[in-house]
Amino acid sequence: MSSSVFTSFTLPCGAILPNRLAKAAMEENMSDEGQIPGPDMLRLYQRWAEGGTGLLITGNVMVDGRAMTGPGGIVLEKDSKLAPFEAWAKAAKKNDTQVWMQINHPGRQVYAAMGGDVLSPSDVAIDLGKHSHLFGKPKAMTHKDIRQLIQRFVDTALKAEQAGFDGIQVHGAHGYLISQFLSPLTNKRDDEFGGSIENRMRLLIAIIEAIRAKVSAKFAVAVKINSADFQRGGFDADDAKTVILALNALEVDLVELSGGSYESPAMQGNAAEKTAKYGRSLQREAYFLEFAKEIAQVATMPIMTTGGVRRLAIAEDVLANGIDIVGMGTALAMNPSLPNDWKENSKINAHDPSVRWKDKTLSSIATMAVIKRQLQRMGKGREPKLNSSPLFSLIRDRLRLKKLTKRYHHFLNS
Repeated sequence: MSSSVFTSFTLPCGAILPNRLAKAAMEENMSDEGQIPGPDMLRLYQRWAEGGTGLLITGNVMVDGRAMTGPGGIVLEKDSKLAPFEAWAKAAKKNDTQVWMQINHPGRQVYAAMGGDVLSPSDVAIDLGKHSHLFGKPKAMTHKDIRQLIQRFVDTALKAEQAGFDGIQVHGAHGYLISQFLSPLTNKRDDEFGGSIENRMRLLIAIIEAIRAKVSAKFAVAVKINSADFQRGGFDADDAKTVILALNALEVDLVELSGGSYESPAMQGNAAEKTAKYGRSLQREAYFLEFAKEIAQVATMPIMTTGGVRRLAIAEDVLANGIDIVGMGTALAMNPSLPNDWKENSKINAHDPSVRWKDKTLSSIATMAVIKRQLQRMGKGREPKLNSSPLFSLIRDRLRLKKLTKRYHHFLNS
């Protein structure tokens, strides 16, 4: 059996990953009251650490408690108490695993029921057809908003380092705020943050530079960006290459390539459009490998790609194509011990829970509900349930979110 995925990897900052497998970020929506990590979150991450994955990247942690992707999300701000986050980092590092905190701002991807602030580069609302009303109406950001946002990312990164995390990953993909700045579909600004890709990436570059100036040299700073938005006229592979070339000049330890947004959930293998340039759809496994291969040719930092990897042979193929780290999300939700299992039996496949209903938006939400249900099970010390009913999971998730939204409103008003 080839063992290349099980070889260690040294990052530019000097940190050593025990192997080439990473748990990519999945939104857990499992915070305790006060939007902090609690016992369930600790159990979940310890389970992944024990399962043999070399790098764990947390689900997105919000830099602003007034702007959340979901009511059970975690918030880490300048004045947050560190103890819950120290406990989280400690649990995730039980097996000499490296753990990074993914830090994020949702921008316009905020559910209307949540309330709070809905910011975006421009006031372009989400278009999900009959489901569009589920999201808040965004407000175009002022220069003051942008300055405050950059500072929030710095504050959260610093707190993550103080809590014992080994690094952070800035989320610039999947249609969240930084991704909204990068995409010409959502960024209609006519100032220095809009227009050309050089202007549209200005916010991302400013955030990376500001974080790097404050954290220690050994603390990893990573970025997640789309290889493409998979929407006509959106951020494309040429834009991604331009961003990578700019990031080459900064001290970036890893770039993870993904794709899509709420409008085109390519990260689940469903793209609204084939990209005009490539005219081809996503692969069935390792969705973004073709794009990643091309982008990796211009990158000087390590590259990771995530999306649909469930078999060791595919993980090995990703590495053989010049990618440094293989990201897995859903596969590790369905089997947290997959890396250890592969050492015993290289033919083991992770279960695919994708829901294929006629309504793509509902399918996407149901798939996420099934996955989140497995994370909740592991948080309670149980094993994932492979035959979870999508409909039951979806209804259960909606009821749970309703309860969590009520709790979040108390948090907002406290």
